[in-house]
Amino acid sequence: MANGTDLAAELGAVRIGPIFERTGQLLRRYLQQRMEDGRPGTAARYELRTGVTIATDLQGYREDGTISRIRYLATAAFTMVRIGPPEEEVLRGSARRFDAYNIPELQFFAADVSRDAMERRLMEGLAEDITRRVALELRRRGQG
Repeated sequence: MANGTDLAAELGAVRIGPIFERTGQLLRRYLQQRMEDGRPGTAARYELRTGVTIATDLQGYREDGTISRIRYLATAAFTMVRIGPPEEEVLRGSARRFDAYNIPELQFFAADVSRDAMERRLMEGLAEDITRRVALELRRRGQG
């Protein structure tokens, strides 16, 4: 792989497997935008299999004991395999990101909007980290 054009073609050959739950669907969409959508119509040569786990940490409380801030830690374990007989594992790894949001007092809609925005930031960040790792591996393989 001599230039970015070849790398874009290799990323376009990566298909993103299904990822369940709402956050998984967000992550899948962001990964597709960074890989498959870069070169539509490119034949699939790899499949990226990913799962997401979310842990929460309560970080703030009001005087009355209600929660005022929640932190999320998102971990995405991923495996990229070369499609075809025999299937070959090409890359295995994980990415982690954390973010938080505030829960305004008596403003439930605002809390929902804040949580949704935080989830999108988390999944975009994970997608960026995973794409970078995949691109580095594809570049390494192309030079070898």
